[in-house]
Amino acid sequence: MVRNQLRLAILVGVGFFTLSSCQSFFEKKDNQGRVFKVHADWVRASYDIPFEKNRKSHRMTPILYKDMVLQGNSIDGMAAYKPENGEVIWKKKIENGVEATASEFKGRVYLGGADSYFYALNSKTGQEVWKFKAQSENISEPLYDQKEGRVFFVSGSHILYALDAESGQQVWSHSRQDSSVFSVRGGGQPALSQGVLYAGFSDGSLVALNAKTGSVNWEIQLNKNKKFKDIDSSPVIDGDRLYISGFDDKLYCISLQKGDVIWKIDGGGFSEVNIFGNKIIYSTSTGQVVAINRENGQKLWTYNVKNGVATASKIYKGLVVFGESQGRLVFLDADTGLEKNHFEPGHGLLSSPAVDEKNNRVYFISGEGNLYSIHADWEAHPFFSFID
Repeated sequence: MVRNQLRLAILVGVGFFTLSSCQSFFEKKDNQGRVFKVHADWVRASYDIPFEKNRKSHRMTPILYKDMVLQGNSIDGMAAYKPENGEVIWKKKIENGVEATASEFKGRVYLGGADSYFYALNSKTGQEVWKFKAQSENISEPLYDQKEGRVFFVSGSHILYALDAESGQQVWSHSRQDSSVFSVRGGGQPALSQGVLYAGFSDGSLVALNAKTGSVNWEIQLNKNKKFKDIDSSPVIDGDRLYISGFDDKLYCISLQKGDVIWKIDGGGFSEVNIFGNKIIYSTSTGQVVAINRENGQKLWTYNVKNGVATASKIYKGLVVFGESQGRLVFLDADTGLEKNHFEPGHGLLSSPAVDEKNNRVYFISGEGNLYSIHADWEAHPFFSFID
């Protein structure tokens, strides 16, 4: 009798474990019976001296260049790392660091420093090619124009600069007068299409300029809020349309030719949208990640961020991946918005991740200034391996 009772207890226990495992499995598997696994390959501090003052805003998305990962922090500068183990290849010291994402093109890294200089560095060595003195710190991602050989960026003093990419000499600039008492820290990367440059500014306007001369083709006032008027998101061009959002305003679909509003929906943001098939996926300033129909702006699904607000998203192996400002790196199903897995770095992340699908890796810098290499991939679930 005792032996039978013990056997029953063991069976009940095994059954409970199996059911619990299956419940977890069925919640996360895809239609091919796979689960999405995430773990850290390596992590290293991106700065040399421990930083004990107030937290800085580490917002730079890592750049994957050949056999290096290029990463800047908001403390002491920019560095290149080996992707397999995080070993430092070179480092460029910049006072108060690099906050915004840099751009790499044909062996040069273009970046804005918090020291008010804009730099061109040799991508392989980190050696300074030239630097340009702006009127303030630089907090927006630059854009390289291959046809004209120019680089564009918006400074913290609301000035759009056009520089000769070879020499660093100023070609033209466009300045905005912003009378707002409050402004959100940040700025978007300009967008370029058929010789026309599109840029958003902190006064709430979207401006189309001749990329050669800097003359204004048209401008439109989008965000008219009394407190935060900022257009800090990077415009994203889609055929003859452009998508851009105001910080606490709306997401707009704009005609490239005349600047007319085609459609708009409530829910502002501060980062660029992500176009994936028939969807636009974007992060709002109110703590949501939203997927909408790219033709008419109709919402398809909404994900409520658990810890803070979301960074700009990337698409990785059919999933939407983004960071939470006070929490995790999160992976969502692009069709449903359901969470597939996450990774906890501690103290959140403000940088959009960089993805390397070929090598099953995702890179990002955390709120503490640590650079992470994350291994993430679909794997067959052990239950299916067992029954096969």
